[in-house]
Amino acid sequence: MEGARIGVLRTAIAGCRICRDAPARGVDRRLPHEPRPVVVMSHKARVLIAGQAPGLRVHQSGLPFDDASGDRLRDWLGVTRDQFYDPYRFAIVPMGFCFPGYDAKGSDLPPRAECAPAWRAEVIAAMPQVELVLAVGGYAHAWHMGRLAAPTMTETVRNWRAALMVNERVRVLPLPHPSWRNSGWLKRNPWFAEELLPVLRQHVESLCG
Repeated sequence: MEGARIGVLRTAIAGCRICRDAPARGVDRRLPHEPRPVVVMSHKARVLIAGQAPGLRVHQSGLPFDDASGDRLRDWLGVTRDQFYDPYRFAIVPMGFCFPGYDAKGSDLPPRAECAPAWRAEVIAAMPQVELVLAVGGYAHAWHMGRLAAPTMTETVRNWRAALMVNERVRVLPLPHPSWRNSGWLKRNPWFAEELLPVLRQHVESLCG
């Protein structure tokens, strides 16, 4: 049976409308559609995946990383789709719970400004069993790594060894976003697949196997 605290939080988050009803940057910058928070909290999972925000496909399905980015992330982790969606193995809590919409160029907007201040600390505190945070993308790097988050994503991920060792209780491993937009980055930085991914898979197998 899940912890009562997580059950209460899940219900509250499902009904959250602050990005529509009380947007941080004014009513003209409110979420352009009805909220649909996509979060997987767990009282058992020892690995937390901290992503950015759901894309349109995830907004429609309600299933986190239910897209090509998720396929790449599952490959990085060395897990099957069933294992990935097992809440006893992984908690999945993005920096923004809802699809933020598109910018003028058709790219996903950043995670909503309201979400992390309203919910993140409480959600993380409700999962004290987590031992490893996979910080996916710059917004997650900044929140979960603090001073260890470098000015660029490349610098932050390249410094993964220091980030992993800084805290013995809850370790943090920075990752780039698995979006197709980062395919070029992956080709230019072969050390990611050669050095970081084997360590990532080792930790995931140890904590989720």
